[in-house]
Amino acid sequence: MSEEKQIYDVDPQGAMHCARCGVPLEAREVVFEYLDNAFQVRLPVCPSCGFIYVPEELAEGKVLSVEKILEDK
Repeated sequence: MSEEKQIYDVDPQGAMHCARCGVPLEAREVVFEYLDNAFQVRLPVCPSCGFIYVPEELAEGKVLSVEKILEDK
């Protein structure tokens, strides 16, 4: 098994930091695009490198269900 590269850290107060840049992630509006459809979502983003943290429950829940709906059209 390969080691998974850490892309963010959580400090003792619960704030997330970009592992590459070492700066706190900031909540920002981002746009998901899929099959010519766009969806605005507020997610933690690194203000330095632009890394966007997508929580697992969002990726495997809402995003997956939207993908299935759009693919069925």
